[in-house]
Amino acid sequence: MTSQMELPPRPTLFDFHGVSMTRYFTDNWDNIQHFEARPDDILIATYPKAGTTWVSYILDLLYFGDTVSNSRSSVPLHEKIPFLEICVPHRPTGKDLADQLPTSPRLIKTHLPVQFVPKSFWEQRSRIVYVARNAKDSAVSYFHFGRMNHIQPEPGEWSCFLQNFMQEKMVFGSWYQHVTAWWEKKQTYSNIHYMFYEDLIEDSRKEINRLCSFLGLSPTAQQREHVRSKVTFETMKENKITNYSTVPTMNHSVCPFMRKGTVGDWKNHFTVSQNEQFDEDYKNKMKNTALFFRTEI
Repeated sequence: MTSQMELPPRPTLFDFHGVSMTRYFTDNWDNIQHFEARPDDILIATYPKAGTTWVSYILDLLYFGDTVSNSRSSVPLHEKIPFLEICVPHRPTGKDLADQLPTSPRLIKTHLPVQFVPKSFWEQRSRIVYVARNAKDSAVSYFHFGRMNHIQPEPGEWSCFLQNFMQEKMVFGSWYQHVTAWWEKKQTYSNIHYMFYEDLIEDSRKEINRLCSFLGLSPTAQQREHVRSKVTFETMKENKITNYSTVPTMNHSVCPFMRKGTVGDWKNHFTVSQNEQFDEDYKNKMKNTALFFRTEI
């Protein structure tokens, strides 16, 4: 376990080609851009805190199972499914981990806005699973994540964080631009499966079935049920493979990585006036898209 002394310093945001970023995701930029994707790669793309780990684990179980004889079954998920753009001192880069993956398909995750995705993914026609979550719950989850994760900028107070979220001053940029640009890309690139966190919460069975048909997988009913039972929030929260408890930059005593996993927790954070201001701003920013999110189910 890394001692507190060895933790990397909290980063500061800067403008990177029009998107707020930190050095932990830009320091390895040229190498990331030259990443060589393969036709059978599956990229899991999300804005932060949209169910990335959840969908990653679903895909890992669908493709590779978790039998005791399987040497992968005890490896933490973040090592099996590398985070492409991450580059933290004294740790292997996400790109290097992705290059070294022995599996086929390779499962790789990213939070990059669509315009930053290495072009080889498009050239190779790799499949992409994009997961989107409503803005209010995304903001709340991102706030708590910033409190416990040392490689995030200091989040400050909730009211200040929420203003920054609305002003699009977040690592990986604007939530609004992220979800809409990926949605637009889906209209021209057929190998994107666009999922909603709220749908997964409401009916995981149906969403796993849709995912299987997109990927051309046909697990038995028994296998599907097995996956479903393994990916419930409570099960994943207790599972060392998925709960990030082994990651030294995360302080689980501040807040667990897997905190609530619900829809509508924003109601416990937004004041009435914050909610009104947010709704007004949201309507304005999202007026030109057909994309619709549910903030409660």
